[in-house]
Amino acid sequence: MQFTETFIRRPVMTTLVMISLLLFGVLGYLLLPTSDLPPVDYPTIQVNASLPGASPETMASAVATPLEKQFSDIQGLAFMNSNNFQGNTNINLQFDLSRNIDAAAQDVQAAISAAILPAGMPNPPTYKKVNAAQQPVLYLTMSSDFLPMTEVTYYAETFLSRRISTVQGVSQVVVYGEKLYAARVQLDPKALATRGIGIGQVAAAVSAANQNQAAGLVEDQHQALTLEPQGQLMRAKLFNPVIVSYQAGGPVRIADLGQAVDGVEWKRGGAWWKGKESIVLAVKRQPGANTVEVVEKILALLPAARQQIPPAVNLEVMYDQSIIIKESVRDVKFTLMLAVALVVMVVFLFLKNLSATVITSLAVPLSLVATFAVMYAFSFNLDTISLMALTLAVGFVVDDAIVMLENIFRHLEMGKSRLQAALDGAKEIGFTIVSMTLSLAVVFLPVVFMSGMVGRILNEFAVTITMAILVSGLVSLSLTPMLASRFLRETKGDVGAGDPLKEGGPLWRGVMAVYNAMLRWCLHHRLITILISLALLLGTVQLFRVIPKGFIPSEDQDYLIAFTLASEGISFKAMERHTNALAAIMAQDPAVEGVLPVVGTSYFGAMNNSILIIKLKDRERRTASADQVMIRLRPRLFSVPGILCFLQNPPAIQLSVQQTNAPYQFTLQSAETDTLYKVSQQLLAKLQALPQIRDVNSDLKINSPQLSIVMDRDRASTLGVTAADIENYLYSAFADRQVSYIYASSDTYKVILELLPQYQRQAADLADLYLATKGGKMVPLTEVVSLERILGPLQVNHVGQLPSVTISFNIRPGVSLGAATAAVQQAATENLPPTVTGSFRGQAEEFEKSMTSLYLLLALAVAVIYLLLGVLYESFIHPITVLAGLPSAALGALLTLWIFGEEMDLYAMVGIIMLVGIVKKNAIMMIDFALEAERSKGLSTLESIYQGALIRCRPIMMTSVAAFAGILPIAIGVGAGGGSRQALGLAVCGGLVVSQLVTLLITPVIYTYLDQFQSWVGRRGKSPAPAAGGSNARG
Repeated sequence: MQFTETFIRRPVMTTLVMISLLLFGVLGYLLLPTSDLPPVDYPTIQVNASLPGASPETMASAVATPLEKQFSDIQGLAFMNSNNFQGNTNINLQFDLSRNIDAAAQDVQAAISAAILPAGMPNPPTYKKVNAAQQPVLYLTMSSDFLPMTEVTYYAETFLSRRISTVQGVSQVVVYGEKLYAARVQLDPKALATRGIGIGQVAAAVSAANQNQAAGLVEDQHQALTLEPQGQLMRAKLFNPVIVSYQAGGPVRIADLGQAVDGVEWKRGGAWWKGKESIVLAVKRQPGANTVEVVEKILALLPAARQQIPPAVNLEVMYDQSIIIKESVRDVKFTLMLAVALVVMVVFLFLKNLSATVITSLAVPLSLVATFAVMYAFSFNLDTISLMALTLAVGFVVDDAIVMLENIFRHLEMGKSRLQAALDGAKEIGFTIVSMTLSLAVVFLPVVFMSGMVGRILNEFAVTITMAILVSGLVSLSLTPMLASRFLRETKGDVGAGDPLKEGGPLWRGVMAVYNAMLRWCLHHRLITILISLALLLGTVQLFRVIPKGFIPSEDQDYLIAFTLASEGISFKAMERHTNALAAIMAQDPAVEGVLPVVGTSYFGAMNNSILIIKLKDRERRTASADQVMIRLRPRLFSVPGILCFLQNPPAIQLSVQQTNAPYQFTLQSAETDTLYKVSQQLLAKLQALPQIRDVNSDLKINSPQLSIVMDRDRASTLGVTAADIENYLYSAFADRQVSYIYASSDTYKVILELLPQYQRQAADLADLYLATKGGKMVPLTEVVSLERILGPLQVNHVGQLPSVTISFNIRPGVSLGAATAAVQQAATENLPPTVTGSFRGQAEEFEKSMTSLYLLLALAVAVIYLLLGVLYESFIHPITVLAGLPSAALGALLTLWIFGEEMDLYAMVGIIMLVGIVKKNAIMMIDFALEAERSKGLSTLESIYQGALIRCRPIMMTSVAAFAGILPIAIGVGAGGGSRQALGLAVCGGLVVSQLVTLLITPVIYTYLDQFQSWVGRRGKSPAPAAGGSNARG
């Protein structure tokens, strides 16, 4: 090849070009950010709205529905769901991957402004650019043995939460267990009735007494004075003297009607870290933000914050995800270096020549380091995916250099000079290297253009490994022959030179003798060999059907999450007792560092739901993995009565916006609510009986104890009472009605109106309530309403704009995700009526999509290689010969996964796709030699492929063993998180071993048959087709 000859004859130019690649690569490496995974988050926005005291049905119809109608018109909206609880609505909006989240946020704001919402909402809906189901990247806990929790909350909100929220990349700081100060005006309904005062009159008096308005200024010719009226009441005790009315010539004050006390804004919530009540700051990053960079910026703020917080407040970093990411990246780097060392060792063992080993091994660092420059140009991260791609590339970037150097070495053994051997060897093998490099690189071309989540995950992997392979091809055609022409040790020709059966040491000659005998047998028994090949193909198909299929393997992130479910209507105190009992059991496990139970927050659903974050000890201080700890804890948690606990190992990639008790979701939808609820309960019972899944539960909560208040409208009208009077009284008495604000220097606090606690405990307390009419009369509430105990919804859910019920489940040990989803889908098909639709969500949905995408990707990879080889060889037939060894590679991969008990997950499928590009190189080297031998030496088809198989056996073995050595650390599962990538390494190693044994014997036989077929149909080319490097093919 003229291209290669130029580099051989111009060593200075070649050296400078390689140094340039090295320098740009080093610069790119220093500038690359560190992360755990590529940015694969869906653009997601969460909208929150509140209407204190409103039922879930009211929140769904009056708040969620108007908002959903507006949101449905937003461009690029892929998924929308809402969860409606007592007084709260959470709406999750998930957009297409191509949608810009900032532009989507502007559309969301416009939609909120256009929605017609209830006038009684204290604040308009708010939104955050955050996935509600995405786990926080940092947990900070604050507690004190001396200060009240309201003061701890003040320091948490003022000195930490607000500052952290301003950090670039932070989407939300969720404060669990917060105790925001509030002044609570608590009234005695009997005192109100005795004095004939309505509760609305008290609310008006409190609001009028607590004012913070501008008063202007006074000024003369010399001075201006700002007027500062002291209308604010800054503490609860100052509300007690407030006059509500005058009776019998004297004032009636708040203290005469009840009391004003210091309290908290939300009294039905709390969090505890290691058994101590705490305030927890859970930091969530924006979709696409770099976790390590975000956490490092936050931690840099903590020293200054600690100086402003009293020593009595303990500030602790409970969990830092960046530590896990850095450890994982560090271990993958070690795996990469180990792979490089193993490959270099393999090259030396084969060549037994130090100079040849150094020349060949230089292709590895040059190819890998130069790839860093490309990664920086594409704005990639230095993460586990890109580093895994480079680790896999180690075994392949050296292939081209091995093939080039081995061929030059063979010419050197014929007695030629270094320069002539380099020129002749490079010219002879150049076209083969181009074919091998391009056909391996184009395997990943379809991945680069794939859309969806799988395409986003694999894009960085595909580009990284493709660029490493292309650079290695350039190095092999330039630097390798140039160095060989100057530094390769010269040898004298001997009788064995050029005879592949006599080359090498005794061990290699013995291997070649065995291979020669097997090859001759196969060529003399071609029909039997073909039948064996067909049997392998059938075995591959059958194994592909039965092997367990998964999606993204679980990883040990040093923590677990437990979601709980108690009976509907449970009180906060009872939920607190149950949840802390579970926490005490979890804390006894030797692998657990601490447990954080969180109760009574709208982030995790209704009051009968709570969450426990289980912080595990560092991996060096425990012997069990996160999954093993989860299995160990599960049976112990059944000992707590009245509550169910669902343990999860959070996925590395959060694909769902729905917060459910189990990781996999199946959602039912219908416009007919009654039918939906009935069918969902029937399907739930069916799924709970399936042996493939466990932890089956649903978010259907329609059996919450309720007190129905039925108005006697005629009686009420006669007495001068309206429906508004009744609802306003109940709202003020029981719904934490906000009647005023306290504007402090650093925050705003609520003044809340309610009844005394002893009048908020049971239904009989409503008999003590009296309504004030416009005429000043007091009417007992029970005169105009009747009370009835009923069951109603605790939570109402929508998906899209339709009522929905989501059933979540987990898979049992030993059951694949594919088998579980198939069982769920079959049960749904058999039980769902036409008016109810069902579909998978989250990971289960993406799993189904990924299987289809990966099958298509595999087909496209084969098609692209066929097209490329057809162009290079100018033949329709020879690409089929090259690809004929693929079934054996797939068989080896699947068989290895089955033997080691691994699923065919996303990573394993990537390994199989890689094998498509790897395995064909064996056939390319043999076929390229055979075609040249037929053209230039006039050998028969049988003799040419026989000679090609023997002569190319050494480079084939060297490249395959080097590739195997490079992938071996991944197959073993070296380092933190290595287990999740193990399936990929096992698939590639198994495929290499089996294909190496099979293709060296089957490919020559297939070549002869296809050559005969080409002659039989009369399409044998009469003239040699043009090809680079003197290698030509017939058409």
